[in-house]
Amino acid sequence: MSTKNEQEREALKRYLVNYLNLEKRYPLLPGTKNPEAVASFIGLSLDELTDSRATCDDQAEMAAQEILKDDEMLRAIERVPFKKGQTVLAIGDTFTDDLAGWFEILRHVLEIARPDLELEFINMGVHEDTSTDALRRVNRTVLDINPDWVFVALGSYDAMRLHAAPDRTIVSLADFWENLNSIENAIIQSTQHPVIWVTPAPVITELMERVPLFDGLVYEDDLVQFREVVAGRTGYIVDPPGRRMGSPADAWNFLPDGFYHAITGHTNTVKRVLVSLSSKRAVKHDKDSLLE
Repeated sequence: MSTKNEQEREALKRYLVNYLNLEKRYPLLPGTKNPEAVASFIGLSLDELTDSRATCDDQAEMAAQEILKDDEMLRAIERVPFKKGQTVLAIGDTFTDDLAGWFEILRHVLEIARPDLELEFINMGVHEDTSTDALRRVNRTVLDINPDWVFVALGSYDAMRLHAAPDRTIVSLADFWENLNSIENAIIQSTQHPVIWVTPAPVITELMERVPLFDGLVYEDDLVQFREVVAGRTGYIVDPPGRRMGSPADAWNFLPDGFYHAITGHTNTVKRVLVSLSSKRAVKHDKDSLLE
């Protein structure tokens, strides 16, 4: 019979290691450059951490292979606006940070189907980030790197209502708008290409309520308003109505908590990303055309 400690380690490897990418949250600490030190801090051996992260990458690659069986997706992939040798970067929260998440699946899709592009992918998503957190780091995560294309996928944690303060979302709608505006202004200093905005996905609040470890809850009524803010931006808007997880949201697109995305949910996001990019229907800035 396994001990409680063994069960906790197994849960850590299976459910949490995807998001414990300390080198992105604490890039200035020397220990985050040492994989053995990172593993020790998390509570795993180096082999356990390495194996768990490799499993995440395998899951992302398998999801990509499934997407590539879809003829519609293959046609969309041929029309993505990326050019040879460009750098594609993403900032976002948990769902972007996830080592088996949508951005990693997208990376595998394009590396497999479009090796001619020789793209560089940089994942700067950070677990539990709000737009305020992302804005605070944007100088390091975007300006210092100078990418060609930037995905921004924020809003889910902004819209959370903490148990200690249920009368308000963590970030107000007005501040969310201001934060995205400042993030966009920073991005357009680095690239002439449109920002690619990914709207916050739905949640299943009833399932979240069963998980005592959440600091708060997210409600669809709030997410609708946050999505509208994202949909009002300039650039490519991925899934403006937020229906990629189903309408209402389907449980199989989530882990049992109704908040974190299962591979199927991440796959749905990638499909919407590819369709959006292939459409060339980016919203233009008032004065500057960002499309070819």
